[in-house]
Amino acid sequence: MNTQLNTSPAPSDVSSDVDLVNLATAGNDTAFALIMRRHNRLLFRTVRSILRNDDDTQDALQEAYLRAWRALPSFRSDAKLSTWLVRIAVNEALGRLRYPGAQVVPLNAPVNTDGENLEPTMPANPDEEPESNAMRSQIRQQIEARIDTLPDQYRTVFMLRGVEELSVEEVSTALDIPEATVRSRFFRARGILREGLSRDIDMAVADAFSFAGPRCDKIVVGVLATIAKERISPRS
Repeated sequence: MNTQLNTSPAPSDVSSDVDLVNLATAGNDTAFALIMRRHNRLLFRTVRSILRNDDDTQDALQEAYLRAWRALPSFRSDAKLSTWLVRIAVNEALGRLRYPGAQVVPLNAPVNTDGENLEPTMPANPDEEPESNAMRSQIRQQIEARIDTLPDQYRTVFMLRGVEELSVEEVSTALDIPEATVRSRFFRARGILREGLSRDIDMAVADAFSFAGPRCDKIVVGVLATIAKERISPRS
C-alpha cells in the first residue's frame, strides 16, 4: 500500500500568490488570510475611493473577500491576483451605490471636461496644532480630503495609479478602461489636486501668524485696563 505524503509547502509571507491561491482553494484558511493581508491596503484604498466612507468600505471589503474566496476555483494562474481582486472589490463597491436615487457613473464612462470646472470647494482644515506630528497629520488629512473630492471617475484611477503605484496596464485591466483613458484621467486628477492644494497653501499663508481670537482679545483687554487705570491715576 502506497501512502502519498502532502508535499505542498506551508503558506508563508514569501509564498507566491499562485501558491496561496492553490492552498486556499484546497481549504487552507491560513493561505487565504495571507492573501487578504497582502492585498488589504490596495483593496481598502480602491473601495474607499469609491464609497468615501471608512465603515462602508470595511463592510464592502469584507463582502468582496467572501466573493473572492467563493470564486477562487475560477482564478486563472496566468492572471495577476491583485488585479483580479481589485475588479471584484470595485464591482462590490459600485453595487453598493446602486440604490434608488443614487447617481452612479460607471468607471468606464466617457468624461467631457471641456469648459467644465471639476474642482470642488472644500472648507479649510479647522485643526491648528503647532506640533510637527500634528501638522503632518493635518497635511495627510487634507490630502485625503482633497482626493475624496475628486470626480468619481478620476478618484479611483488616481488611487490605484498615484497612491498604490500600479502600472497603467494594471489599472486599465482592473477598471476595464483603455490605457489612454488611465493616463488622461490620472493627469487630470493630479492637476485638480495641485490646484486645490495650492489654493489651500495660499489661504494658509495669508493666515500665517494671525493675531485674532483669544490672543487679540487679551491684548485689547489689557490695554483698555491700563488706560482706565491711568485715567484714574495719571502718571506724573
